[in-house]
Amino acid sequence: MIIKENADEIENYLSDASNYKGYCDKVFIPENDDEIAYIIKECNKSFTHVTITGNGTGLTGAKVPEGGILISTEKLNKIISIDTVEKKATVQAGVLLAYLQDETEKLNLLYPPDPTERNCFIGSTIATNSSGARTYKYGPTRDYVNRLRIILPDGELLILKRGECNANGYELNFSSESGKNYSLKIPEIKMPATKNAAGYYCKADMDAIDLFIGSEGTLGIITEAELKLIDLPSEILSAVLFFNSEDDAFSFLEAVKNNKKVQPRSLEFFDKFALKFLKKSFSKIPDSAQAAIWFEQEINHVNTHSSSHNSNNSVSINRYSPSQTQNGKADTPSSTINEPPTNPPSNIGIEAEWFNFLDKSNADIENSWFAFDEKNLEEFKDFRHAISWKVNEFITQYGFRKVGTDTAVPDKHFREFYSFAKNLVERHNINYVAYGHFGNSHLHLNMLPENEVQFIKAKALYFEICKEAVRLGGTVSAEHGIGKMKREYLKLMYSQDEILQMARLKKSLDPNLILGIGNIFDENIFNMI
Repeated sequence: MIIKENADEIENYLSDASNYKGYCDKVFIPENDDEIAYIIKECNKSFTHVTITGNGTGLTGAKVPEGGILISTEKLNKIISIDTVEKKATVQAGVLLAYLQDETEKLNLLYPPDPTERNCFIGSTIATNSSGARTYKYGPTRDYVNRLRIILPDGELLILKRGECNANGYELNFSSESGKNYSLKIPEIKMPATKNAAGYYCKADMDAIDLFIGSEGTLGIITEAELKLIDLPSEILSAVLFFNSEDDAFSFLEAVKNNKKVQPRSLEFFDKFALKFLKKSFSKIPDSAQAAIWFEQEINHVNTHSSSHNSNNSVSINRYSPSQTQNGKADTPSSTINEPPTNPPSNIGIEAEWFNFLDKSNADIENSWFAFDEKNLEEFKDFRHAISWKVNEFITQYGFRKVGTDTAVPDKHFREFYSFAKNLVERHNINYVAYGHFGNSHLHLNMLPENEVQFIKAKALYFEICKEAVRLGGTVSAEHGIGKMKREYLKLMYSQDEILQMARLKKSLDPNLILGIGNIFDENIFNMI
């Protein structure tokens, strides 16, 4: 085990991607469960606060310590096994998401959760129930966790396997590996019917494993997980579609979501300001574009390139990637694909459905980008991921934290909610970019303050946007979690009594209040218990 105490050694551990900063006395880097259990037991005896850190990619300050010690899972970095028959992987908590994805894909398997930041640790994605673009089809991390090894706040080892330990109504009982018994009262709260990463997962008769998924390092330390895998799709159809009006982009989104014949795994949106941010790196973005949509569609092939594609009813669609550029303008595409006829034979498949869809849309097809090979698919992902990096780069130069929403609302209210948020920020003259997982009605509207006055104003606007999301039946955090930065907004979703129920649950497992203090709850709430 490595222990770091010098200020210059621990400096890099004291902030996350949001630029939230903290402090601690020591950083411990254990290599196994026994070392973690020893640290936790000693801290529990001395009432020393313990914060767990992954790779620092979070955006809410959850991994940032505010005193006490820090435990890094960076040495728990082994893929223990990948079972191609049972389609499951067993990994330690510090395994990089990118590494797991690469290794499973070599075996023609896919781990569906895909948070934007691929350098995150698997344990951290479980602790926050991370999602990402593919959540539109596949759901969040929770749906792919079969088993967990957890060190509890008293140092006991808990192993939970999905389906083996369920609550009886709102009463949950389980035992550690040494035989110690725990009895918990599950909070009786109503969670929003949207993507949600705000507070504990609480339902009658719930599986015990789901309590720890999304608990943000407050209930235990995840050290190992068994994860569900699926077959790797044989081919992906992907496109970045540009629109000359935002209304046209929304109409397209709504049409896709209401069409049962197409089932994209990703459906992402970028507003004109996001496109402006990206244009320096992706110069083929059309100047006229007011919005863009990126989608991915899995294709498990029948013969989709039959001769019927060459009928008189077909039209050409350019196939090229955003990297093909010359003097800031699109090159002549190296190849084309043809759209199938309006009423194609059934064996033409899902591609035909999409091309018929595109032909009826108001997308700027001539300047949109289409990809079928792996190289261009990766470029499209880079395009999506780059906006987050660009925003963080911009805000860091001014020394402020990004003020960005992570809100989701029910589909029927999303267009109304988006207009509310955008108009509110524009009325107060704060620069912003908007993008997100619009297939899930999930908005990342990032305000970009350039001085202290704007920063204070942006935080006030953020509060109003969160309040509106909750009014419409949504959540203040769809995927990033609450951490330390969003505790006040959790109070918009839940009453004081409901938050107290969650706090009591935590204290049942952590009576000395040592683990993840400051995450989800204000520390003073425990004085009310």
